[in-house]
Amino acid sequence: MTVWDRPEPPTRPAPLDRERIVAAAVALADEGGLEAVSLRKVAARLDVGPMRLYGYISTKEELFDLMVDEVHAEILPEERPGDWREALRGHAHRTRRAALRHEWLADLLGGRPALGPNALAVSEATLSAFDGRTDIDVVMRAVETVSAYFTGAIRREVADLRAERATGLSKDEWQRASGPYLTRMLDTGRFPALARLVHDGTDVDAETSFSTGLDWILDAVAAKLGEPPV
Repeated sequence: MTVWDRPEPPTRPAPLDRERIVAAAVALADEGGLEAVSLRKVAARLDVGPMRLYGYISTKEELFDLMVDEVHAEILPEERPGDWREALRGHAHRTRRAALRHEWLADLLGGRPALGPNALAVSEATLSAFDGRTDIDVVMRAVETVSAYFTGAIRREVADLRAERATGLSKDEWQRASGPYLTRMLDTGRFPALARLVHDGTDVDAETSFSTGLDWILDAVAAKLGEPPV
């Protein structure tokens, strides 16, 4: 039985329900990451005893499942996408924005499919944009390919943000601090491809990089579906 199948216990003197529990857990994670979330800390945030929570949630993993589904409400499109490209692009960008608001989400993306009602609604909205395509296996590979791209890109971006906070150096400051060492290494002539990248490559912001890579992936999916790139 999943956490969504299990009925909530009767109301007791101190008001409590899964919605309040999940809201408290999300607030803790937003403040300190997943390591800041435990049933004990959530109970303390709600000013109830830890044992009260076990009537609603059995494990911390169930709590994480509920937290992920709560954030999927932010990823759900407000309107039905016009086509599969719009659906996949919107899904990717909304997931990225949600992860930047809730960095802990990056740690829980991927792996087993999310099965909460909000996550299922997101999947339904995405898959329904492929109406008329009978080969569901091709559709699934397309969705998986785009999901693999934006999951990796989001995790990298969040990792960069965490590194910036941990070192106290912005990206530009870190590059300047690392510059002398990198220059010495490139001057050895052992890394010509990297030297070309450093000297001739264009540095872009995270959102531009994300959007460009996403467009390339969508063009590749379009080619597989027999459609021209946009």
